[in-house]
Amino acid sequence: MQIFEKKNALINCLSILKQKNKQIGFVPTMGALHNGHLSLVEESNKNNDISVVTIFVNPTQFNKEEDLKKYPKTLENDLKLLKSVQCDIVFIPTVEEIYSTKVVSKTYSFDGIEHQMEGRFRDGHFDGVATIVQAFLEIVKPNRAYFGEKDYQQLQVVKKLAEKENLSVKVIGCPIFRENDGLAMSSRNTRLSENQRNASPLIYQTLKNASNLINTTKIANIYAFVKDEFDNNELLELEYFTIAEQESLQEVSTLQIGKKYRAFIAVNAGNVRLIDNIFLPINK
Repeated sequence: MQIFEKKNALINCLSILKQKNKQIGFVPTMGALHNGHLSLVEESNKNNDISVVTIFVNPTQFNKEEDLKKYPKTLENDLKLLKSVQCDIVFIPTVEEIYSTKVVSKTYSFDGIEHQMEGRFRDGHFDGVATIVQAFLEIVKPNRAYFGEKDYQQLQVVKKLAEKENLSVKVIGCPIFRENDGLAMSSRNTRLSENQRNASPLIYQTLKNASNLINTTKIANIYAFVKDEFDNNELLELEYFTIAEQESLQEVSTLQIGKKYRAFIAVNAGNVRLIDNIFLPINK
């Protein structure tokens, strides 16, 4: 496993591999790796000759300085985990290496999907995400890039980014990895207290209940059910619950034949913010 800190050295290494017609897979991460991240690397390994992982905590996608400072950093363990799944190349740049002296995001338009859900509650978040993803895609120039569906809106934004910026990469979404009790794996989970962690499976359970109700219950009543679930829980505070069309991410109040839908949720456990989503099977 090769480790790079400078982008020019990485670019030179990858250009030699590309001259040999090697297929490159790319997995961007912010470190604090878990089995969900590793599943993306394993998926990349199946379909590519070389898997490249970045570890970079991107400052421009955090709305609060406090969250950026508290983001867990476990580099030594991350490298051990990546080695265990036969990752080929790891890129660990500094902020200066990526942003030089000006740590700001570009401004993008993604046809409105950036203003839904996370965009409503985290102003400028997707500009930060798209800025760093575009930077890495232009450095690595992979054939395929892998993103987890837990951040489903982010996945859609990256697909739109590749389309609008004419980036020749196939963006692939991979299934959510969950703990045994259903909680979506996230680096933020390590910041939960024991009581918060014990309460947090309610998030996925509520999504599953919404999925079970979607064909028999009015959407407005599902929203009310979800609100009640969290109103009755002292440890978890509902930030939003949304039923949206899967591609446009537009919130819906009625269902249409031939369209696909997902339910999305964001919940605060103290100062730890957790998100999740689920596909809604429509029997029509």
